[in-house]
Amino acid sequence: MNKINFTKMAGAGNDFIIIDAIKNTNYNNLAKKVCDRTSGIGADGLMVFDKSKKADYRMRIINTDGSEAEMCGNGARCMAAYIVKNKKPSKKLFSMETLAGIIMAEAQGEIATVKLSNPRDYKENISIPVAGKSIKASFINTGVPHTVIFVKNLENTDVLKLGKLIRYHKIFSPKGTNVNFIEKISSDLVAIRTYERGVEDETKACGTGSVAAAFVAYRNFNPTVTNKECAKIRVKTRSGEILKVTFDIKAGSVNNVWLNGSAKFIAKGEFYV
Repeated sequence: MNKINFTKMAGAGNDFIIIDAIKNTNYNNLAKKVCDRTSGIGADGLMVFDKSKKADYRMRIINTDGSEAEMCGNGARCMAAYIVKNKKPSKKLFSMETLAGIIMAEAQGEIATVKLSNPRDYKENISIPVAGKSIKASFINTGVPHTVIFVKNLENTDVLKLGKLIRYHKIFSPKGTNVNFIEKISSDLVAIRTYERGVEDETKACGTGSVAAAFVAYRNFNPTVTNKECAKIRVKTRSGEILKVTFDIKAGSVNNVWLNGSAKFIAKGEFYV
């Protein structure tokens, strides 16, 4: 029997198992085991801390179904806090390599902030035929693909049913999409519920989804703004935590995206393989 040391963390309700890289390990199979909430530790994903030739560190995120994700905003904050606590970085602001590109991160205690790669492929007013209806949506890739849909009654929205239908819709083939349902609360605050690709269920929060929602909401609330430094939108997640998203808009495109929120340490232990 082999033992793997792990740390369990949570960011705004998204929970993760974090381990240091282990040679000759099938992380896809390991993720399925450790993330199982009955026979494993239980989590939304497995995160692997590794060395990098391109950045200060490397972060890998494996979903509960064994697929590897390009990026995870809440996970990145947890990894940042994990690095500060356990690796003692020489820099306050350090870089992490991900499949979505190089991101920047910093953490103090159980609060972390990450600078994400620039969003791309923004499309608005997409019509998605679902269950005999046409749903209007926006799409943006914030490291991973996200569809954002405004609703009038978020609490009563069937996130699981609609999310699954849209996640696998042919419009987003072959990779599919994460699906975010949002409701306006005020001019700088939206509530969100997310059906997450890879988890294949609603999660309590999604960092890259919150960033996608923030940008789409800002464009919706401020349609004439094409240039803006430090645009701000707060996003209330299913867990109740409010994530803070800031970004710059220049000539209609978005960059300098920052995501701020919790990165809580839950437990440490040994997992038996």
